[in-house]
Amino acid sequence: MRGMESAEPQSRKRRAPRRDAQARRAALIAAAVHCFTQEGYRVPLDTIAERAGVGRGTLYRNFKDREALVLAILEQETDQLERGIDPARPLIDILLDFVRDGAVASSLFARIAADLQLDETNRAAWQALGERFARILEPAVVAARQRGEIGPAITARDVVLAARMASIVMLPFLSEEEVTDQLNEALRLVFGGLRPR
Repeated sequence: MRGMESAEPQSRKRRAPRRDAQARRAALIAAAVHCFTQEGYRVPLDTIAERAGVGRGTLYRNFKDREALVLAILEQETDQLERGIDPARPLIDILLDFVRDGAVASSLFARIAADLQLDETNRAAWQALGERFARILEPAVVAARQRGEIGPAITARDVVLAARMASIVMLPFLSEEEVTDQLNEALRLVFGGLRPR
């Protein structure tokens, strides 16, 4: 009997979160994106919880700290990227879509990077996210090398860095058309350095 009691809590831990718990987590992430973008990284966590329509306890059950919340936002963006990659497309088009579609995360990260403090756990999660992003891009990078779009020595990590550099032009006061123009120009310049010589 005792063995059954100890096995039950472990089996509960393996289950996917209930739908209402998933909805609360998604609401917290959406609220955090809005609040961080509008008010900066140091916005009170109570403000994020209030915008999500949950209590502070729910926020902390889902995210141990502010940095974990930021990582969740970036993981969500990476999930979306993973679903949308087609290695047959030109790499510059993939990056344009990634930077444009990830504009919220990119501008959020640019706004909070100076204040972001990562403990050992969050630093490991951050590095794992970067590695995952490079793995996601790897098939597109290999295909781009084979098509001669980039040089043979260019790695997926190089392309990740190029995307980060290009995302700097995503300024919040620019119109969508201006952002697209600047982004196209930035990627054209960056890709000049990635092309075979």
